[in-house]
Amino acid sequence: MSIPNKIFTLVLITLILSGLFLFYKLPNNWEYALERRSFKVASMLIVSCCIAYSSLVFQTLTNNKILTPSIMGFEAVYLLFQTLIVFVYGDKTFQVIKNSDNFFISIGLMMLFAFLLFILIFKRGKSNMYFLLLIGLVLGTLFGTVSSFLQLVIDPNEFLIIEGQMFASFNKINTDLFWYALAFMILSFIIGFRQIKNLDVIALGKEAAVNLGLDYDKTVKLYLFIIAVLVAVSTALVGPMTFLGILVTNLTYELFKTYKHSILIPACCLVSCIAVLGGQFIVEQVFNFNTTISIIINFVGGIYFMFLLLKAKKI
Repeated sequence: MSIPNKIFTLVLITLILSGLFLFYKLPNNWEYALERRSFKVASMLIVSCCIAYSSLVFQTLTNNKILTPSIMGFEAVYLLFQTLIVFVYGDKTFQVIKNSDNFFISIGLMMLFAFLLFILIFKRGKSNMYFLLLIGLVLGTLFGTVSSFLQLVIDPNEFLIIEGQMFASFNKINTDLFWYALAFMILSFIIGFRQIKNLDVIALGKEAAVNLGLDYDKTVKLYLFIIAVLVAVSTALVGPMTFLGILVTNLTYELFKTYKHSILIPACCLVSCIAVLGGQFIVEQVFNFNTTISIIINFVGGIYFMFLLLKAKKI
């Protein structure tokens, strides 16, 4: 099957799943239900595209197909902040900090964390990217450990508040936050797609990219900043979805045997939309909201991640 036909098939499946999600078992008050479902579908599409774009570009920058931006510690920063505010304010958390304030503070902290990493690391030697990954992994583990400790010492009833933030959910999205997230995503995509051909050059490796005249460090910094924005927005909007990036990017590589990011990125966004729409439909219609989409995604993605490790070991 040719690439245009594959893209068309993915678009068709996305539209079918969107329609199924919107119109399946509509209640009597269908106008209200359709409005809520439309908003939820749009939110899922935004998060799917943010995670797909950031994961695929991150793998290109690191030249590694089993890494995602979560290794940098962004999600750990998010969970640490959510744990800290509950630890300090207890059951009065949402009376003190509104959802919109929580959203922007979470994004601000994740962006500050990324900014400090980039400023500190890129002043050093040649292996900046790998050193960046190492520092991000260590700090992410540290923040996760601190979060776990605080979660153990707080009141069990207050822990339930944190638990709601630990798993991705599309049932808690504020309408105002949706529009902010959409604006962040569109702006990031516009900036990123203007230099999308540079990603094809970066995929050849640093030495080849430099020899071809690309300002490698400047381009990498730009895309790392875009990745940080997209990860921060998707995490602050619905919560962490660790293994979704690994799952959808590698499925895209299997479906599309091409190096062109102008094809890979849109295709990966479509695959991600299909995974999230399908997963959320299963959560609502099969499990009747007794689980969350992040659990399903992490379960499937974790198994696929192990498969990729075993496959790489054989090679």
